[in-house]
Amino acid sequence: MGRVMPTVKLSNLFDIQKAEEGFIASSEVRRLEVEALVETGATALVLTEEIAAALGLVDRGTRKVRYADGRIGDARVVAGVVLEIVGREMTGEALVPPGAHRVLIGQIPLEALDLVVDPKSRDVRVNPESPDAPLLDLYRVA
Repeated sequence: MGRVMPTVKLSNLFDIQKAEEGFIASSEVRRLEVEALVETGATALVLTEEIAAALGLVDRGTRKVRYADGRIGDARVVAGVVLEIVGREMTGEALVPPGAHRVLIGQIPLEALDLVVDPKSRDVRVNPESPDAPLLDLYRVA
C-alpha cells in the first residue's frame, strides 16, 4: 500500500475548555500540526514523548501494548488530546510508548472519525457514505 502520511492537528482539550470559559486566551491553547503515519494494523493513536509534553497532556497510567515485532511492553496513556484529520475532530486518549518517533493513527481514531484509507492515492478520506459527519455503527441496545 505504501505510506499514508496526512497532516493532522493536535490540541489540548483542557486548554480549549479553559479558553472557552475565559480563563486563558485562545492563543494560549497548546496546538501542533504534524505529519502522522496511518497504520491500519495498529489500534490506537500514538504520540511521541515530545509531542505529549508540548501539548501538556494529562497522564492516565500505563497500558500493555504489543509491538509489530511481537514484543509486549508498557506505554504511557495520556488524556485530553484533540485530533483533527481532514476536517473531522475527536477527543480522547493516546498511547506514548518509549522511543516512539512519530505520530501514528490506528483503527480506533479512523473508525471514530469514519475515515477510509485509499491505498491507491495514499490518502485518508471522509467516508463517502457519510460525507457530512461521522456515522458510527450501533447495535441493538435495548
